[in-house]
Amino acid sequence: MSDNTEKNIDKAGDAPAAAPETAEKQSAVPENQVEIIGIKFKQGCKVYYFAANKNVAKVGDSVIVETARGLELAAVAQANRFVSEKEIVPPLRPVVRVATPADLKRAEENRKKESQAFDICKKKIAEHKLDMNLVGAEYTFDNSKLLFYFTSDGRVDFRDLVKDLASVFCTRIELRQIGIRDEAKLCGGLGVCGRVFCCSTFLSDFAQVSIKMAKEQNFSLNSAKISGACGRLMCCLRYEHETYEEAIRRTPPMGATVKTSAGNGVVVETSPLAGLIKVRLEDKPESPRVFACEDVTVLFLKNQKKPQQAAPADGKGPKDTAESDKEENNP
Repeated sequence: MSDNTEKNIDKAGDAPAAAPETAEKQSAVPENQVEIIGIKFKQGCKVYYFAANKNVAKVGDSVIVETARGLELAAVAQANRFVSEKEIVPPLRPVVRVATPADLKRAEENRKKESQAFDICKKKIAEHKLDMNLVGAEYTFDNSKLLFYFTSDGRVDFRDLVKDLASVFCTRIELRQIGIRDEAKLCGGLGVCGRVFCCSTFLSDFAQVSIKMAKEQNFSLNSAKISGACGRLMCCLRYEHETYEEAIRRTPPMGATVKTSAGNGVVVETSPLAGLIKVRLEDKPESPRVFACEDVTVLFLKNQKKPQQAAPADGKGPKDTAESDKEENNP
């Protein structure tokens, strides 16, 4: 796929606002519209815009489109519709035609050829003694190119392998090294939740996931429990990250001294999403009690000598003590 094609994904609102003196004139001019069809490719979740080119297709139809690597069979994710020129990056590549029964038959034949090509390539890799794990094989629709996807811990010199494969398949050969997350996306499977991998169903990109997210959500830091089938941290750790961050911000931290309706005490357990904390009271340390976060007032933070100062109305935190003293002594 071309770089332009990859950029044609929901870019409304990127255009700069019109100057006040010209806005009225521009509003009188009809906005240029382009007829597009939204396309999804094999093992992909992104929707790409292609020029309709007088073709009419509905969601779920198969179409033949022109891409940087040749003709491809793809599925329609968005039926014909008009979008502003601001939402696309011209020139759009065209939809060649709605797939015919003959096109679908050829695509099915390609799938069979891919299976055979995969087995042959695996044998050739073993013959050349290369340290690489073959993941998949893919023919372009017009058979002008055969792509092999593989993973490896390091760089691999596969020039001799490419020559060998080209002599067998008599077409252009391309080998692409991918990461283990891409391998999981390409192969698919079931996660520990029992559902199909998010990356192979609806995720369009791999978002950054950190161990901090697992800590904030009180997950066990056992790698076997917070890692996906790919061996990396589970993508779903990010789904509720913002919610947990906001809840934690409103929750007194562990070890904080708080004032409650039953007296002062120390926070010994928190439940950010529930908005609850467990407090060990000074008067009754043997019987911790649960309070709602909004019903307590933080007096001291852990390892803090002075009482926590209330934040001013503008939302900014209190000034540093040394700086405040300096201002008082030097009016």
